[in-house]
Amino acid sequence: MSHFPYKRLVIIGTTSSGKSTLADRIAKRFGLNFIELDALHWEPNWQEAPLEVFRERVRMATQAERWIVSGNYHVVRDLVWTKAEAVIWLDYPFPLVFWQLTRRTFTRWWTQELLWGKNIEPFLVHFKLWSQESLFHWLFKTYWRRKRETPQLLSLPEHGHLQLIHFKHPSEAEAWLERL
Repeated sequence: MSHFPYKRLVIIGTTSSGKSTLADRIAKRFGLNFIELDALHWEPNWQEAPLEVFRERVRMATQAERWIVSGNYHVVRDLVWTKAEAVIWLDYPFPLVFWQLTRRTFTRWWTQELLWGKNIEPFLVHFKLWSQESLFHWLFKTYWRRKRETPQLLSLPEHGHLQLIHFKHPSEAEAWLERL
């Protein structure tokens, strides 16, 4: 196992930027617990866990000494960011993320991949761009807002302890990972 400078970190970015993929790779390579917030949030049939249940799951998962969290849920940010040492921000170009979302949605639907042990990716709902259930709708709704809000969040005094690792393209993340 290679040396890794962090015991606890969080990966943020818009939907389909590759947060979970990168987090899983880092977790396996450096012996960290991989905590995927979506897995703690979603119940069967795409029902959201009650807020207090979700927060308790996150609180319990982040009790470990070494972990990497994948996700942006603001309702648990206080539980995750206060314990984290670093934030990896996947701030990728919109066309790239849009393509990754399209490819991922189609692949998950085609293979009937079971997500978080509970759900199968719906297909047609995502192409109803007006639907709140569409991940494409979510991407359009949150992409530019996250680009504005993330620097503001990271500049808050309560987040001053966090080291920022900011990638603007997957090739930067790859090069960083290779250097470790």
